[in-house]
Amino acid sequence: MTDIDPITLAVLSGRMEQIADEMDATLFRAAFNPIIAEAHDASHGLYHAVTGDTLVQGKSGLPIFVGVMSFAVKAVIDKAEEAGDLSDGDIYIFNDAHMGGTHLSDMRLVRPYFRDGKLFCYLASVGHWHDVGGAVPGNYNPSATEAFQEAFVLPPVKLVKQGALQQDIIDILMRNTRLPQSAMGDLNGQLSALDLGVKRLDELLDEYGVDTIRAALDALSDRAETLMRAELAALPNGRWEATDFLDNDGITDEALPIKVAFEVIDDTLILDFEGTAPVTAGPVNIALPTAVATAYVAIKHIFPDIPANAGVMRPIEVKVPEGSLLSAEFPAPVGGYTETILRMIDVIFSAASQAAPDRVVANAYGTINALSIAGKRANGQPWVMFSFFGGGHGGSPESDGLNHGNAPISTATIPPMEILEAAYPVMFRQWALRSDSAGHGAHRGGLGAVYEIELLEEKASAFLFGERGRFAPQGVNGGDSGAMNAFHYEQEDGWHQPPLASKMLGIKLKKGQALRLETPGGGGYGPAADRTPEAVARDVALGYLSEEAATETYGTDWQGVTS
Repeated sequence: MTDIDPITLAVLSGRMEQIADEMDATLFRAAFNPIIAEAHDASHGLYHAVTGDTLVQGKSGLPIFVGVMSFAVKAVIDKAEEAGDLSDGDIYIFNDAHMGGTHLSDMRLVRPYFRDGKLFCYLASVGHWHDVGGAVPGNYNPSATEAFQEAFVLPPVKLVKQGALQQDIIDILMRNTRLPQSAMGDLNGQLSALDLGVKRLDELLDEYGVDTIRAALDALSDRAETLMRAELAALPNGRWEATDFLDNDGITDEALPIKVAFEVIDDTLILDFEGTAPVTAGPVNIALPTAVATAYVAIKHIFPDIPANAGVMRPIEVKVPEGSLLSAEFPAPVGGYTETILRMIDVIFSAASQAAPDRVVANAYGTINALSIAGKRANGQPWVMFSFFGGGHGGSPESDGLNHGNAPISTATIPPMEILEAAYPVMFRQWALRSDSAGHGAHRGGLGAVYEIELLEEKASAFLFGERGRFAPQGVNGGDSGAMNAFHYEQEDGWHQPPLASKMLGIKLKKGQALRLETPGGGGYGPAADRTPEAVARDVALGYLSEEAATETYGTDWQGVTS
């Protein structure tokens, strides 16, 4: 192994991260659908040639993909070994979530990178396509009971063979989407990102050589492990538990527990999810790769200075019971994976707050509120508005929670109102912060939001796949819970709410009718009694907190205080 000095290692770390960043930027600029172009629901990285482990990921991609894409790359490695036909210029494509994690909307492209005729590593691109078939436009089917009702399922196949694009594979893909123009644009963007990654890797290896770059990749993973062990060793030994719930699975109206034990033993950590609900009929299950990747995301939040590569997970054991909704096997539905991994992060935070209260924030709003509105324009052209929406983040040891942020599973952004109104026949009657939604505390949670969306076409259908309609985001260290999720839809006889609180399929809308989402606020950090009167007065002055709620929770000391 080539020795490498710290300065060179730092330079090469930045250079390799820049490769992934440029791949991200290429796709974001080229993608046709707003979920990638505006919300940045995509990721790129470099992966180990044998194990598939994450070597490098860019700063703009979704953190959940850091861990989960290693499983996707390993699925391709296994497929190539079985077939014995891996070649330079090949590119595999698939969306099978039980092999590669997350859900079927995330299309994965994996490309082997050869140097001097030998396999050096893999490059991979993943992006959330707007529509990949299935029973409902946008694929978040809240009533799905098997994967086939969620989307078209594609196992790993070669999209490109030795540089030759396989048109028959493209034909199959484009036939299984309601929006082929969007899908083709996103596919071309991902292919271009991989091409750029190859070009940049060629330049890097031309400059430094294979041995030096391989040594740098090994060193970065080893140092990530060393840093992670040092962080764990600084915590007290012990075992702490937390439990939270999903509203239901979209089929049966029963709460589903997700439980974790956070156990520190010297410089190692065990995350044990024994006691979590079994596999469900509805689509709140996740595959094992997704569960492991989610544990990584939570750990990265708790220890933010740790590098983003597979070395982080070496001192951490993730125990997921067989048969649980965190280890679902094909063809169990997994379309609502986002809701479940958010609850996993919540319980890890709640358990970790007992071991390290100075490191952990309170629960964020805990749902992406996947909302789809679809129909046909006057000229017969189909349209699908699929988007996700923000809410309040949890209070922290240092500050109040972020108002109207995006989910902590990602660095994605909420698609802007102007983009959505320009692309689809809808109008936002309201896009505002939700007063009195934050969890009270010494540092309050962030505020949720209110979105009211009116249909401008003659008719459309809609569905919602959300959570936190019955179980509020929890505070930590004595903080209060945030407000729960609330969804209403307008009909000729007035406003209605879903029987399952946060999930509903088949909402029929006519022109002028609307949907309204009131998203949760974040949980509070620390006792409300410790909040300063000045902070309370400021919240009242800004409209974040009503006078009635301020007096009820914090007393009257804030009155007359200059904020």
